[in-house]
Amino acid sequence: MKLLIVEDEVPMQTALCKGFRKIGYTVDAATDGEEALDLFYSNIYALVVLDLNLPKMDGMEILKHIRDESKDVPVIILSARSTVEDKIVGLDEGANDYLAKPFQFNELEARVRALLRRNFKTADTVIEIGNVKADTASKRLFVSNEEITLAKKEYAIIECLFLRRGEAISPAEFISQIWESDNEDSFNSLKVHLSTLRKKLPADFIKNIRGQGYYVG
Repeated sequence: MKLLIVEDEVPMQTALCKGFRKIGYTVDAATDGEEALDLFYSNIYALVVLDLNLPKMDGMEILKHIRDESKDVPVIILSARSTVEDKIVGLDEGANDYLAKPFQFNELEARVRALLRRNFKTADTVIEIGNVKADTASKRLFVSNEEITLAKKEYAIIECLFLRRGEAISPAEFISQIWESDNEDSFNSLKVHLSTLRKKLPADFIKNIRGQGYYVG
């Protein structure tokens, strides 16, 4: 899953990017409003983490642009503006959640997980397909209740497939959601990870529709 982090405080931005990458997310980051919108318009993001006090363009204005473009992408506001009135305004303008600074990273990560589950129409942290089970909270995979060791990219692929169960996902979509660039190396890497992942799962668990992509379920 690819996240967009919009935060102008460099230490905070660095910590957020490091934290989310460590647990398997792909992350783009922007330090001002104009850069944020340039990235948003040219990429596909599963979720946006948005500060409000930004150079060049206020976070609320960015939020309005995001909502003009997409009603579906989840947005979490992170802000030192912590009054009830500030939160009401942010939520009324289209944010899905509002977390006041300072905050604990594990709380932010839990809220991100919850919004992603909601966006993919599942309230459960554990998703089961046959004898294969993905735990989206701990980011672990089990086959017949036995844990399977996965690389971060392998888990990211299987999580995409589970969250979009029954829907074919094209290689380009996998790249846009999981890799930070869409060059030939990324596509080759996807092929390698899919091949390795399939060997760890039951036969034909990951299916392929020629010309459309891969799916499970």
